Amino acid sequence: MFGLTELAVILIVVIAVLAAKKGPELARSAGKAARILKAESRAMKEDREADGEHRPV
Repeated sequence: MFGLTELAVILIVVIAVLAAKKGPELARSAGKAARILKAESRAMKEDREADGEHRPV
């Protein structure tokens, strides 16, 4: 049958194949989330400045 080394190699290959398929989609989602977070942070900062609160964020 298979030894521990062979099973580890098979597992690594399977993970690499799945990551290759889902990698670009995950990176795109992470980029969108980062842009949204940056925009919301900027909007909160502008709201604080408009309200006269000058506390560091």
